[in-house]
Amino acid sequence: MSDKTLPSDNSDSNLPGRIEDSNLGYYEVPVKPKTRTLGIAAVAFVLVSAGFFSYYFINQDQIDSEILGNTLPLTAEQKMVIQYGVGGFGSDHAHAAIAVFVDGVQLNFGLPDFQLKSKYIHFENHNPYLIHKHAVNVPLDMLFSSIGMEITHECIGLGYLSSELLCADSEKSIAFLINGKYYTEISSYEIKHNDRILVSFGDLKEIPEQLQYLESLEIYDVPERNKLVPGKDFLV
Repeated sequence: MSDKTLPSDNSDSNLPGRIEDSNLGYYEVPVKPKTRTLGIAAVAFVLVSAGFFSYYFINQDQIDSEILGNTLPLTAEQKMVIQYGVGGFGSDHAHAAIAVFVDGVQLNFGLPDFQLKSKYIHFENHNPYLIHKHAVNVPLDMLFSSIGMEITHECIGLGYLSSELLCADSEKSIAFLINGKYYTEISSYEIKHNDRILVSFGDLKEIPEQLQYLESLEIYDVPERNKLVPGKDFLV
């Protein structure tokens, strides 16, 4: 077998497909604007998310309570707060005396069933006549509703006793007096400090004597400091 060697000449230079003969070049591929936008959006999302979670962490209790509150049904008092635009608790403090007579008998609001039924307006300390109001825009309707009463311009409802209404007729009358002045209705009235309120159902001849009793009741000054009610979430 004879030795054979590859040709040493440059004859392969004539072969097609050589790199040197190609039009190959190097190009820089630019970053597409869409890619840059997505990157910015991702960074923004991270920053916003971090801010949201930081805010939630700091205010978690308040946020959770608001969410829970929005999912629970409103109480009768909460509905009235919205209806009358009641101010914040503590936005006012006033005392007034009230006497309600039905057929000559005075209702005793000093009984436990009538005490501290609303934080905005109530009776307290087993006092049978002294109203305490703790916010602005609180009408007497809120007081009556909280103790199971309804008082209109011609009827009195004692819901805690019976569903039957006591209404004025040819034999019995109903009268409302505030500081000795007659009113056609009082449910929408908002008490002022030292007011004296009379509700009388029955014989109108008894009103002078009832007014005399009402004038004898002591209305205490508003204390400089309030105290927390045991078992309640408000001050008196």
